[in-house]
Amino acid sequence: MSYERGWQAINLEMPDKIPHTEYISHRQFIMKVTGLDPESDEGRGKAGPALAKALDYDLIWSTYGRDWKTPNTDMGRAKFYETETPWHSEYPFKTAEDVLAFDPLEAAEIPSLDELTEDVRRHCENGQRAYPEAVFPGGFYNTVFTWPIRTFGWELFLEAAVDDPDRFERILDGFTEISLLVSEAHVRAGVKVFISHDDIVWASGTVFSPEWMRRYVFPRHKKLWAPLREAGCKVLFCSDGNFDEYVDDLAAAGADGFIFEPLTDLQYICERYGKTHVIVGNIDSRILQFGTPEDIRAEVRRCTEFGRNCPGYFYAVGNHIPYVVPIPSVECYLEAIDEMGRR
Repeated sequence: MSYERGWQAINLEMPDKIPHTEYISHRQFIMKVTGLDPESDEGRGKAGPALAKALDYDLIWSTYGRDWKTPNTDMGRAKFYETETPWHSEYPFKTAEDVLAFDPLEAAEIPSLDELTEDVRRHCENGQRAYPEAVFPGGFYNTVFTWPIRTFGWELFLEAAVDDPDRFERILDGFTEISLLVSEAHVRAGVKVFISHDDIVWASGTVFSPEWMRRYVFPRHKKLWAPLREAGCKVLFCSDGNFDEYVDDLAAAGADGFIFEPLTDLQYICERYGKTHVIVGNIDSRILQFGTPEDIRAEVRRCTEFGRNCPGYFYAVGNHIPYVVPIPSVECYLEAIDEMGRR
């Protein structure tokens, strides 16, 4: 069963088949597989679970979310939905000084820990009911670095953090205090796996200097993950971009696993952490979009060769399967992982 394989891999118990998760916003493919339109009233909320069952997912990518009533800018992203409309965004900050005067704890609508715990428990229980044949995790999207991206936008975040790092650190402290409540609520709710998302890098690599990151970001990750790990909850770190430079920092901070795009080096992670950490992804959607069937199979073979002997390795197209990928290419990929993933 997929649920059992998922937990085996999360606990590094080497399932007999490499487990699988996926991030798909390919409306035409979803309709072909499930018969449900994910954007219709009938299909919304049903298409995702139906797809996960049909494709035999072992793990669902999900994080707990709520409206904290803080400003929400457009973080910047590619268009990946066929019928996509812009996300709601707001830009109340005009200058770096506006950012530096912001207090997350005053601005956010923060529930009591009891209320937050019940909301986390409800989220995870409802998710597991919707996806009974796969592991449904808890988690948090904003964590440390993503909070200021979402709140201030990239330009003012970068400007304020460099202009006055001491004042900006107080802002990070406020955001971290909110994130710590989320961690504590997951502990109290008894959640056993937690996806900690934080887009700490760009495609080209680090945004800030390594010294800045090691002073301001990774110690806060360690603080947020400590109560989870003490409670026996597995922490899976997830970021877009290329975080090769910080893999060891994240492991030292307490990450039990890594979820990443093809830009981050699978070989390094498998060789250094393949026996001790969960490893998710690295198959490249650009090869599915532009490659031949032989190219797609070669890409699956590449990841299989690195991941086969890693008990916590999961197949996934690390940078998403959007609507522009030809459906025969998606099918070729799925056939290849089914064939090559048997241990």
